[in-house]
Amino acid sequence: MNLQEHHYSARLRWTGNLGSGTAGYRSYSRDHQIEVDGPGLLLGTADPTFHGSRDRWNPEQLLLTAVAQCHMLSYLHVAVTAGVIVTAYTDTPAGTMRLNRDGSGEFTGIVLRPHVEVDDAGQVALADSLHAEANRLCFIARSVAFPVLHQPTATGPVPG
Repeated sequence: MNLQEHHYSARLRWTGNLGSGTAGYRSYSRDHQIEVDGPGLLLGTADPTFHGSRDRWNPEQLLLTAVAQCHMLSYLHVAVTAGVIVTAYTDTPAGTMRLNRDGSGEFTGIVLRPHVEVDDAGQVALADSLHAEANRLCFIARSVAFPVLHQPTATGPVPG
């Protein structure tokens, strides 16, 4: 077994047969379940534009949040290595998907907007600069075929 290689698996089950299967484009639900060992069940669907439900996760949201999660985890690692103490981290990521005339589509980019709070106001500029290294290390950002951009902000401690 190669110790440098990691394998992931999941189980996906379509739950949207409303009685007539895929007899027509509008005759079935896009609902499905995704399960992985450990955290359990995730309820998925299509984007509401594509006849999905608003109360379930869609693949586009999952891709966006996977990129944001990966960046955050990479960033926290880089911060430790650089000696920057992060006390809070939030992000409001946004992604753009383009639909093509032939029915295909692709993401054209994601913009992450991480806001980081650090315990030393003198490290704010360093904290902002660490996002480039986090992006370089992020497994997911390295795996996608579109740009992942960053609009970071960092602040020092809020006076009490």
